[in-house]
Amino acid sequence: MNKLLGIILIFIVLTFCKNTEKKKTENSIQTEYQDIKKEAYELSKPTENPKRVLVLFGGYSEKAKDIKREFKILDVANKNDIAIIFMNYNQKLWLEENEKRNLTKQLQNIFLVNKLSTDNTYFGGFSSGGNVALLISDFVTKQNLDISPKGVFVVDSPVDLIALYKSAKKYIERNFSEPSVKESTWLVETLGTQFGNPNYDISKYEEHSIYTSKTDNINNLKHLKNTKIRFYTEPDTLWWKENRMADYDQMNAYYLKRLSEVLKKSEFSKVEYIPTENKGYRASGERHPHSWGIVDVKELIKWTIK
Repeated sequence: MNKLLGIILIFIVLTFCKNTEKKKTENSIQTEYQDIKKEAYELSKPTENPKRVLVLFGGYSEKAKDIKREFKILDVANKNDIAIIFMNYNQKLWLEENEKRNLTKQLQNIFLVNKLSTDNTYFGGFSSGGNVALLISDFVTKQNLDISPKGVFVVDSPVDLIALYKSAKKYIERNFSEPSVKESTWLVETLGTQFGNPNYDISKYEEHSIYTSKTDNINNLKHLKNTKIRFYTEPDTLWWKENRMADYDQMNAYYLKRLSEVLKKSEFSKVEYIPTENKGYRASGERHPHSWGIVDVKELIKWTIK
């Protein structure tokens, strides 16, 4: 009898171990990812078909490696079977029509080559990368392409180019912060050369800008009425005053809030304005409200899953 009980016990233990090992193997398959590096992008994707694809555009000088460093989203994405495309597409505050067409072809090719599903696509970007994300989202949605995103989010982006020009002029006049004066000098020269002085003519600014607060122009977003949109920003007025001597109406937060209000009035029912507090830190530990760090990545992933 004891011998029989012993055999049964051994059988139960072996069966349990096999099932445990099987579950471990299944879990390892679910969480296994592969990283692909190309000249135009870097891709992190599950070995099996991902449930969603997130396309990210960095700030003006950021490339894929910089986004990875500053935006701690990979671990959370991996746990939720989400593929992330980190684009090397940068140095754009606006997009010309030919640039929109070329970027669209590039994105379509990335999805095709890597066999990524287009059923649940999301775009996002930081700073000028947010401008790119919004503009290309509107462009592909207008054409009803398969890569049209279900949602797009931006992180403290300069959506109003006229406001950006005028803010830069103020920074130069105040001559308080060397980094802001240097950047502002470049902005005034670049925007002035491309679009002229907005004090005399705003037509080219309206044509290229995501939003023109002077006229509440949102033509470059009109095809995103049924798309989920999020505006993240950290309106830390004290930090901007102490470090840049900036007024509230010089901050991206001011125009993102105004834009969200205009969109809601225009029956964009899926728009969210998300102001944060004391979340803006860069990977180096530097306190800066203009950072990828203001985004709660776990909550963002939940937003893509809804």
